[in-house]
Amino acid sequence: MGLLILGLILFVLLVVVHELGHMLAARRGGVVVEEFGIGFPPKVWSKKLKSKMLLSINLLPLGGFVRLKGEHDADTEKGTYGAAPLSTKVKIMTAGVAMNLATALVILTFLAIVGMPKLVENQFTVTSDTTVTKQEVLVGYVEPGSPAQQAGLESRDQLIAVGTDDGGLQQVTSLATFPETTKNYAGQKVLIQVRQGDQTDTKEVQLRTQQEVDASKNTDKPKGYLGIVPTEYVIQRSTWSAPVVAVGTAAQFTQLTLKGIGTALASVVTGQGSKAAEQVSGPVGIFVVIKDGATLGYRFILMIIAIISLTLAIMNILPIPALDGGRLFVTLGFRAFKKPLKKETEEKIHGFGFAALMLLFVVITVVDVRRFF
Repeated sequence: MGLLILGLILFVLLVVVHELGHMLAARRGGVVVEEFGIGFPPKVWSKKLKSKMLLSINLLPLGGFVRLKGEHDADTEKGTYGAAPLSTKVKIMTAGVAMNLATALVILTFLAIVGMPKLVENQFTVTSDTTVTKQEVLVGYVEPGSPAQQAGLESRDQLIAVGTDDGGLQQVTSLATFPETTKNYAGQKVLIQVRQGDQTDTKEVQLRTQQEVDASKNTDKPKGYLGIVPTEYVIQRSTWSAPVVAVGTAAQFTQLTLKGIGTALASVVTGQGSKAAEQVSGPVGIFVVIKDGATLGYRFILMIIAIISLTLAIMNILPIPALDGGRLFVTLGFRAFKKPLKKETEEKIHGFGFAALMLLFVVITVVDVRRFF
């Protein structure tokens, strides 16, 4: 429970850090910051600081916000965002992205030193300075009605050993050897030693026969002997190369994120909505990942937080209306064509973008609820 709460607090702080970047850049650029809010209204507490900025704590713990004086590009009064030079506006709009990127790199560097979870195949590392400190085989997906489910195995359980009373238990040391191990016991009652949280338990399981498994290979959903999809949880450490590993890992996950966004957009265009939904997740999905990942320890939680921070940086630099990148793109676009960006025009563009984002937020939330619950 402690790690779950920590993960949720860190998730909220990522947005606060993002908005802090905007606030600092605005104040350095001479733009008046009227309010810095933690969470979203309704307001619970507020205080006027010496700088005349209102610091507020709000009821909805979904991040935070910064309210600048004269936020429209057409505002001209001194101290407003609109009256600031273009270079200052660029710094303000990109400061949140920079803060999220820096946060991700700091966390990834720390993880590289203390032990970074390996989440993807061929995850970036400096081979000569990498040591594997933990390698566990875990239960991933549990097939409904399978021998594994009947025996009480759950996702995230660690598989320690498999065997029989007569032959003894055989240690489960790698993902590659586990399927062959269960195959050798096909159709038999076996003992499976698992670790569930802090407790180790031994469960008796009746494995499927070879004939049952062979017959299922002609169906859409072939069955295994035990009825699980195992996964491997690896922790690897670095020393002098930790900053290099952090940058390389961030670059790798940036590429994977952009690839996922491209796949989702292509799926939407081609009418494959279900495939697009597989590429995205919202607050509900993040909560489930943090909740399930809490059993894997603080390193996994920090890794997820680092990836979310990196994703926030990526999404906010893209030219999406209502987000930082979209606001900057619109401003630069009107400057390039030497046309004034009127207040009404700006509100229509970003109002439409905000409405579209809210609709997308609702759709993703519904998809997440159906996916996980």
